[in-house]
Amino acid sequence: MKIISIANQKGGCGKTTTAINLAAALSLNGQKVLLLDLDPQAHASLGLDVKSQDSIYNVISSLTPRKLAITDIIRRVENKFDLIPSNILVGTLEQELSDEIGRELKLQEVMRPLEDQYDYILIDCPPSLGILTVNALRVSDELIIPVETSRFSLQGVDHLMDIVYLVKDRLNHTVESRVLITMFDSRLRHSFSMLETFKQKFGRLLYDTIIHVNVKLKESAVMGQTVSAYDKYCRGSKDYHTLAKEIIFLHRQRADQEDALRKEASVKRDQFAAEEATEREKVSFTTRMRNLVKKETRGLLPKKFVLRAPNAKSVYVTGSFNDWSLDDSCRLKEVNGQWETTIPLKPGVYKYQFIVDGIWMEDPVNPKRERNSFGDVNSLLEVK
Repeated sequence: MKIISIANQKGGCGKTTTAINLAAALSLNGQKVLLLDLDPQAHASLGLDVKSQDSIYNVISSLTPRKLAITDIIRRVENKFDLIPSNILVGTLEQELSDEIGRELKLQEVMRPLEDQYDYILIDCPPSLGILTVNALRVSDELIIPVETSRFSLQGVDHLMDIVYLVKDRLNHTVESRVLITMFDSRLRHSFSMLETFKQKFGRLLYDTIIHVNVKLKESAVMGQTVSAYDKYCRGSKDYHTLAKEIIFLHRQRADQEDALRKEASVKRDQFAAEEATEREKVSFTTRMRNLVKKETRGLLPKKFVLRAPNAKSVYVTGSFNDWSLDDSCRLKEVNGQWETTIPLKPGVYKYQFIVDGIWMEDPVNPKRERNSFGDVNSLLEVK
């Protein structure tokens, strides 16, 4: 299940239009989708002609006299497309949650019953950078920032990215952010000029799909329908279908890469484990017992692993100290282009390697190394 927030504090950028029609397009591509309207203006609910006395307010608020579970307020919009509506009371949650402990995790807590119920959950965030938006980012895997091709939009993206970095630093949660060009008028030379500016600034963070200006998008919202239901052959409908396919492709591509990395790590772990087992057999039982007693009776000592890799996306360290396993405990954190982590180790000599974006490599600043039987070079670490 992927949770995607759609946010931009600047109005008139197509945020709610994107939330509604992307959800519909994903469902038409065979995905089970839930759209959570977290905007107190309830434009997504109004745009889908869903009127309900109950909203996400009744789920999160501890002051409401009508307390409900999140599964109680889900409304069916189209086949495989559900909605959690909003209303004006959702705006009072900002003040209600301001003094509560763990206020950034309230949305995550109430959404737990939805785990594995949907392929995608989209969150239409409020047009502000308050507690509700932080809650949405904390529970999300990704963030889509819809922007029109104007100079003011650039500043709005920068402000929103500041919140993304704050969530990463303060709440230890990383959200992958992407920028979506909306309301693009191909008749204007200025639009193409600003498009080039966005490409230079955001690069790979920019979706290939562009949402063009289309009157059918506005008409469908007035009629309380998705654009695909209102006119599936119009430009707006085709644009959002293309965006849905791009998102699905990117997720499948990423899943395939992660699966390949796990398989490679598993093979490496088995190979190194076999090599270590062979070497251990060469040591006498008495010597092994003596070494084991020494290791067990000594305390753990912190060892800091550091790698300079400013262009890397992910860095792990693995070795004989963790049986060449690959998990979050051996993931390095990036600080100004330098990746580092501290692992408590018992005294002894260890073999290790770094994994940079799926590529195994020795420690470039450690002169102590040895070549193994698989053609790789292991770095050596002695903990005293």
